[in-house]
Order: sequence, then C-alpha cells, then structure tokens
Amino acid sequence: MTFHEFGRLLKRHLIWFILFPCLGAGAIYYFMRNEARTYKTKATLYTGFTSGYSLRSAEENFHVDYSGVSNAFDNVLTTLNSNQTLYEVGVRLLTEHLYLTKPTDRQLSAASFQKLQQAIPASLKQTLISSGIPDSTRSQINRLAQSQTDNPIRHLLFGSGSDYSADVIGKKLKSSRRGGSDMLDLDYEAEDPAIAQQTLNLAIIELNERYSSLKRAETNPVVTYYENNAKEAKKRLDQAEAKLKAFNVQHNVLNFEDELKTRSTTRDALVAEYNEEVMRNKAAKAARDALGQRMTQGGTLLKINTQLTDKQAELTAAESQLINARANNQPQSVLDQHQAKINQVSSELKQIAQNYFAADNSAESIPKLTLINGWLDKVLAYEESSARMDIVKKRMDDYQAESSAFPPLESEQRQLTRDMDVAEKEYMALVQSLNQATTHRQDISIDGTLSVLDPPVFPMTPQGAKRWLFMAIGAGAGLVIALILAAIRTLADKRINTLEQAEQRLGNPVSASFPTVKKFAVNVKASRAATSMFEQLANSINITVGQRSTPSYPPVITLFSTRGKQGKTWLAHGLARLYAESGEQVAYYYPRLEASDKHFEQEGIYFYPYEVNPGFMNVREPEDLLSAEDQLPATVFNKIILELPPLVSSPIPLHLVSRSAVSLLILSMHTLWGRRDKQLYAQYLKAAKQPVLVTLNKVEESNADAPSLNDMEQGLTRTQPYNAPTAASRTTKKEKALK
Repeated sequence: MTFHEFGRLLKRHLIWFILFPCLGAGAIYYFMRNEARTYKTKATLYTGFTSGYSLRSAEENFHVDYSGVSNAFDNVLTTLNSNQTLYEVGVRLLTEHLYLTKPTDRQLSAASFQKLQQAIPASLKQTLISSGIPDSTRSQINRLAQSQTDNPIRHLLFGSGSDYSADVIGKKLKSSRRGGSDMLDLDYEAEDPAIAQQTLNLAIIELNERYSSLKRAETNPVVTYYENNAKEAKKRLDQAEAKLKAFNVQHNVLNFEDELKTRSTTRDALVAEYNEEVMRNKAAKAARDALGQRMTQGGTLLKINTQLTDKQAELTAAESQLINARANNQPQSVLDQHQAKINQVSSELKQIAQNYFAADNSAESIPKLTLINGWLDKVLAYEESSARMDIVKKRMDDYQAESSAFPPLESEQRQLTRDMDVAEKEYMALVQSLNQATTHRQDISIDGTLSVLDPPVFPMTPQGAKRWLFMAIGAGAGLVIALILAAIRTLADKRINTLEQAEQRLGNPVSASFPTVKKFAVNVKASRAATSMFEQLANSINITVGQRSTPSYPPVITLFSTRGKQGKTWLAHGLARLYAESGEQVAYYYPRLEASDKHFEQEGIYFYPYEVNPGFMNVREPEDLLSAEDQLPATVFNKIILELPPLVSSPIPLHLVSRSAVSLLILSMHTLWGRRDKQLYAQYLKAAKQPVLVTLNKVEESNADAPSLNDMEQGLTRTQPYNAPTAASRTTKKEKALK
C-alpha cells in the first residue's frame, strides 16, 4: 500500500479513527474514576552467583558457568513466585497483624486495621493469639486455611481482594535481575505503605529460608549416596588388598616380575660358574693323573697303601661337607669346624706321604716330596671341584624347578593386582565426588542465603496516578482496533478504488482515466486532465480502428458498462464533440430516456435515441435500432458511437458487439465489481471480435495527470468539449440540448 492509498484509507475512515480512540480512553477514564493511590517499596539482593567467592572457588580449574548462573537466577525467581512461598508470606503477614492492638502508620494503617477487624471476629482472633507464640499462631492459621469448611482465614488467604492472598501478593510482587550483575531487584506495591514494606521484607525472609532449605535438601541425598558407596568401595579395596597380601605371603614373593629378573640373572651366573668349575675339575683330574703316573714309575708302595687311600677319602668327604655348609648358609662356627677338620686331615695325609716318599727323588730327577706335594694339591683341587660341581648342578636344578611354577603364579598375581587397582580407582573417584558434595553442602551452610544489599524502606509518597497512562493505552488500543477494522473492510471491499485494482481485477490495462469535472475551464486542473484524456482516448480508438483485419465502414465505437450511472453519456458526448471538431460526421446512438426524445443534429453530430425492446439482442446493424423515418444511410457518417444500456439490466446485442470496431468499458471509481460484473464482462469479451478498451471515470484529481497551462496553449484550442451537454440536460428542444 502506497502512502497515498494509506492517506485515502484514513480519510475514508476518519470517523472511526476519531471515535474508537475516544471510546477507549473514555472507558478507561470511567472505570478508573475511583483509582486508589498506591505505595511502592524496593529492595536489592546480592546473590553472588557470578562473582561471589565460595569454598569451590579455591578448587583447581574452577570457572564460572554462565548458563548455570542464569539457571540459578531462574530458580531463585521461581522459588520467590511459587504459590507456597507467596502463601507463607501471607501467613507470616497475617500472624504479625493479628498481634496488633491498634493501628500505627509504620505497622498497619487505620483503614487496613479496621478492614482486618471486620474480617476476623474477635473471638477467633483471641483464640489464634492466646498462646502468645507466633509459631503456634501460624500453625493454627495453616490448619484453618487447609480446612474444607469456609472460615475467615480461608477468605483472607485465598480471597481475590485480600492483602494476605497469594494471588494478590504474586501480582504486586515484581522481581528481575539487574543486567548481567549478581543483583536481584524486588519491588512491591500496595495501598498501605506499611503492608508494602512488611510484605516485601517477609518475602525476602521466606525466599532465603526456602531457597537454602531446597539447596540443603538437594545436597544431603547426594552426600549420603557417595558416603554409602565410598564405604562399600573401601570394603572391596580392603578385600582385594588382603587377597594380594595372602598370595605374596604364601608364595614368598613381593613381585614376580622382579623375582623373574633376579632368578634369570642368578641362573646365568650359576651356568657360568658351573662351566668354569667343569674346566677346573677336568684340569685338576688331568694333572693328578699325570703326577700319579710319574709317581707309579718310582714304586707301587704309595698306590697300595690303604692308610693313604682312606685319608684321601676322608679328605674328600670333609671338603664336601664344607661346600654344603657354605651353600646352605651355615653359621661361621660350623664352617670353622669343617675347615679345621680339613686342615687336620690334610696334615695327616702330608705326613703319611712324607713318611713313604721322603727319601728319594723321581725318575726325572724331581724330588719325590715335590711330586707328592704337587700330586696332593691336584688331588685336593680335583676333589674340591667335583664337590662344587655337584652343588652347583643341584642349585641349577632347583632354580629350574622353581621357575617352571612361576608363569601361573604370575598370572594369578597380575589378576589380583588388577582387581586391587580397579577397586582403588573406584574408591578414589567416590572419595573425590564425596569431597565435592561435602564442599558444596558446606558452602551452602556457610553462605546459602541471599544478602540484602538495600532493604525495603517505608514509602512516604504514593505512586503517580496511572489513569492518564492507561487512557493513552486505551486510545492506542482503540486506534489499533480502528485500523484493523479499516483493513478488514478494505480487504473485503469489492469496489474498484484505484487504477491498479482496476487493471488487476479486469486483466486489461486502463487506457484513460477521467477526473470529476464540475466546470470546464482552462485554469482548472481537472478540466485540463479531462481534455488531455479525450485526446489520448481518441488516439487509442483511432489506432485500434486502423489495425482491424476486416475493416467495415463506418466504424462503430461501442460504449458499455455493467452497471448504470458510470458516465457513458458524458464520455460519448466528449468523443462526439472531439470527432465533430475534426470535420467528421458522427452518429450517436443512445438509449431513449423519455418518450418525447427525438433525433436531432447539431454541428455534425446526429443524436439518435433508441428503444430497448425484446429484440434488442438480435439487432445486426445500428440503423436497425431506429424506425424507418429516423434512419439515414450509414455511408453518410464517418463514425458511429453506440451507447449500450447497462449490461446488468439488458441483453448483450451480440451482432452489434461483433460488428464494433472497438468497445469502451466505462467504469466509475468506487464502483462495485462483483461476481456478476465479472461474468457479464467475460460474456462481452467472448462476443467482441475487436479489442476492448477500459476507461475509468471520476478518478480523484490527485491521481489525474493534467498538462500544464503552457502545454494547453501550445496545443489545438478546443472550446466545445468544455461545454458538452450531459445526460440530464438532454431534451427534445435542439437549442437546450446543445447548450
């Protein structure tokens, strides 16, 4: 919608835009004529949700969760505005007022005190405050409020107009967060300033109690849950540790992995020791055999001496005992005894050898004593090596047997260790969660309430009257209603109000649009616009007539409309005058209005009134509309202008329409264009074989495209169209009809 169309809409519905706002403002003024003055008090609470410091702030990686902060504010506001909180505030306020014996400005005004006295009988009041304990009074009030029978307490706590009602308190109590800060703003408005202050103060107290209680009740089950689970996890951990400890004690091992490493190192050392001992044993045996062979060459007394052989066997046994004692980690005293015995047997063996071989030397000129001593040393070395080989071999077999049992024991120990690790991790996780829950509960216990930054003050001055504000709102609402109704009316309106609507609904462009002309004059814009439009319309008609595929002479210009009073006659007169001034003979056929109307001629224009009879639809030529005495040969005329009666009240002359060189649909602005009009227009289009031009009449002067006076002076001067007769001025007298 353009600005001009909107302005026209306002102009058409101006009475609505004045009436509805006045009605809205007047209604508000009437209903608020007895408006009561109210008092408002405010308070500010500090929550600490965003920037506050708590026990959890000292935790590592602690950060502020702003979505959680927003949720916390929502929880506080929901708790404040809950029915139970508002109900408890009303009960507390009523309890305090019941103990008042007289009205005071700071506690309860005279009007409110009198109202309370009328609401609660004196006997009931005395019963409620007889104990003198506010908690007992609140319990009795709660019992009466929850009673199924009607009583004054129920009316006060649940009534629609009571200052103690939860509904009333909820409507008057306003709360909001101040920007992105930790502050919470509260305000309360009441007719009694004392009630306003006390109600807001009690609301803060009740909010702190309920919110803290809810937070503590929220953490207690969590702490209990983690405590129980931590105890169970500790039991499982203890059981796993006990099983692992018993296993290690049973198998005398602390860690199989370290034990296997130690055993592998020990086994390698034993193998190396055994190999070295084998080499020493073989070397000693070879040396002993060589020395024994040399000693055999000198005599056989030594070999056959039983005493020497026995001593040698005794020495071997003593050496074996000493080696076993060392391998078994025997005490030093036992080792010393074995060593002493070996020394003694060695001395005796040397002595025996000296007795037998002291005198002579060997065959290689080696003293026999030297051979005996060397042989004896090799014998001792061989025997010692053999004994050590047996011990080392036994130790290797024992290690091998023990190591074969290690793989299944290691798997069992790994499983026990894994069970203990799982139990330990579970226990540590539960302990950590328990610590967090305990810290959170302790944090709530330390600082669980909301701090009052600005307490509610006693309001000294009442609020400004809101009547004018609501009147302005009512006027605005009335204006909106008027706009809505005007829009609905515009959307439902089937009339053609603009050029765009005409083109959209008809499906054809508008060829000419004529403003309303009250008096033709060059200095009048509407006159200049109409004159220009006649010229343009004549151009369109001439072009259409000239483009006919099967021209007929003279061309018939048919003017029609779906409804009456659309301006066909006025437009036909203008066209006739225009063509007559150009030197053409024009015949103008129009429906007869009066029985006395006769045909006449004026300055090249022949006016022919005709009757609309039952055979009108079958007329083939324009001259067939007239009687024989009124007819003139068609060849006399250069153009024939045929005005048809409204289609809504007469049939369509199909043959005349088909013969027409061009047809003009005449529509006046604000004409109803309904379903019937569409059907008639569609039928006419089917009958017409030549183009149909659309012409709008009575267009608003602001929409008329009028040439300037200079343009009019430079064009062809025309005087007759300005004085064209109208349908109302037609008469049988020639001089009056052509005035």
